[in-house]
Amino acid sequence: MTTRVIIVRHGESTYNVQRRVQGHLDDQSVLTDKGIAMATQVGAALKGIQFDAAYSSPLKRAFQTAEQILAQLENAPTPTANDHIKEINLPQWEGLTFDEVEQQYPEAYQNWRRNPALLKMQRTDASGNTVDFSPTHDLFDRAKAFWEAVIPESDGKTILIVGHSGINRALITSAIGLGPESYQRIDQSNCCISVLNFQGGFGDNVQLESINVTSHLGEAIPSKRNDQAVRLLLVRHGETQWNREGRFQGQIDIPLNENGKVQGAQAGEFLKDVTIDAAVSSSMSRPKETAELILQHHPQVVLETTDQLWEISHGLWEGKLESEINADYPGLLKEWQTKPEVVQMPEGENLDDVWQRAVKGWDAIAQAAKPGTTTLVVAHDAINKAILCYLAGLPASSFWNFKQGNGAVSVIDYNYGADAAPMIRAANITTHLGGVLDKTAAGAL
Repeated sequence: MTTRVIIVRHGESTYNVQRRVQGHLDDQSVLTDKGIAMATQVGAALKGIQFDAAYSSPLKRAFQTAEQILAQLENAPTPTANDHIKEINLPQWEGLTFDEVEQQYPEAYQNWRRNPALLKMQRTDASGNTVDFSPTHDLFDRAKAFWEAVIPESDGKTILIVGHSGINRALITSAIGLGPESYQRIDQSNCCISVLNFQGGFGDNVQLESINVTSHLGEAIPSKRNDQAVRLLLVRHGETQWNREGRFQGQIDIPLNENGKVQGAQAGEFLKDVTIDAAVSSSMSRPKETAELILQHHPQVVLETTDQLWEISHGLWEGKLESEINADYPGLLKEWQTKPEVVQMPEGENLDDVWQRAVKGWDAIAQAAKPGTTTLVVAHDAINKAILCYLAGLPASSFWNFKQGNGAVSVIDYNYGADAAPMIRAANITTHLGGVLDKTAAGAL
């Protein structure tokens, strides 16, 4: 059975406003009035979802956020404080502003931003001794301990977790097999919502349904952290009739159906106030139509197209339903759904083929973008999944970890230039299509 996990970061705190490092500090940093209002907005966004359990960091800014969220819900559980999901411990920095940290600890700060697994500090252990430790390794150890304790007792349930920026990142990335080196690969904004679907225990397949959704707070997508960042908006095309029927499309050029056109228009409305400087789509009709609908609000942008972002070629599977594929190719569909990296589509592509051209096309778009600009990229399910795995530092075997709904929006920032590691600021936002949970057609991929 699937275990649904909804992860929320605490609301805005006094130290967030002051741009101070919080870590394990508690009494010194509390929710602002805005932070309390944000938690209330999360509760409103989660109405209609029945939670079986709720866990919170014991630190006040998180626990108060949890209480405020659950107060908006019917038949809500009482939050349980759990020390494993306290924020990252940064003892030498806590209480300092980020500017002060950068000035006083320049080398360590650069590690924190670009090579977080290398960050080292000292802290006092239970015996009063000063010991060396790695904040990010300690954080990921706690995240894993939390999953190992909670997931086995949550099979088939829906649970809420309210934590912090650091621990939430560790929870999300450790769930899909990543370690401390991935700490800066995804983002967590105040009172954002992320959704994970566990198919089994910790270490089994986990689907990231969405990451860092903030639209319930009145912010369609997270604002840039760096005005000179290169930003790419990755969108999946709207629904087609074959998506609706569950047929494999691949490189058969199926256009949007009426619902797909509505989804494209909804994505356009969602992004209408977002500055878009350039746009590229797969040259197939369904992403091209979707991009054109979005760009109706940005008439100054000329849409470019590329064959590198074409959907995977399913070969002889194209046009078929899963039942037909199972009958014609016994066992191969199951292998595609469990070990996609080893499957060669009959007279079509394999995942490595798709990976190579998707990454080549994506990197070319990122390299061509000027600092401070935003580029819209519209492609397909398999292409987007491959790109997101690549950006997260995952191998092709992790292909199914990312969900991509029709008309969904993901946000990627290159904060230090297109040659440096990017950050996934948000993934698979579908709130403009009907709520926090992705309700789009599953399709046949």
